[in-house]
Amino acid sequence: MKPTLPILLLALLFTLLPATAAWKEGTPLPNLASFGLEGPLPELKGKVVYLDFWASWCAPCKASFPVLDRWHRELTAKGFIVLAVSVDEKSADMEKFLKKAGITFPVVRDSTHRLVGEADVNAMPTSFLIDRQGVIRHIHNGFHPDDEKTLAAQINALLQ
Repeated sequence: MKPTLPILLLALLFTLLPATAAWKEGTPLPNLASFGLEGPLPELKGKVVYLDFWASWCAPCKASFPVLDRWHRELTAKGFIVLAVSVDEKSADMEKFLKKAGITFPVVRDSTHRLVGEADVNAMPTSFLIDRQGVIRHIHNGFHPDDEKTLAAQINALLQ
């Protein structure tokens, strides 16, 4: 039996639609504990969260970590937290990177890539800035030195 034209058009339409699982600005952050992440999750409720997806092989990630660590240290008392999610295949690669970076913010690893898949992250680093109510307010792909001022302004606005 041959497929009919309407069925073929419907199938084509579904292949062109964006994935519904992708996180968007204005939507609540899902419960991260349900993704089987490796490492302890910090308490995020009531905090402004900079959720950063990264990998040890990513040059812009390496450039961003000193900035993220500075923000984490300077703004923790105001209710800000950086949470980094490694997508490294091997935990040894992540550990080697972290030892060299000497950061103070919490890091977990998405070894199954369930979280990175649901968030539809396709660039490293990708960050999600989440308000105190747990709503995604800003999404950033990549990291360039010029991004620091924009990101700092967005963080400070959410901390107000």
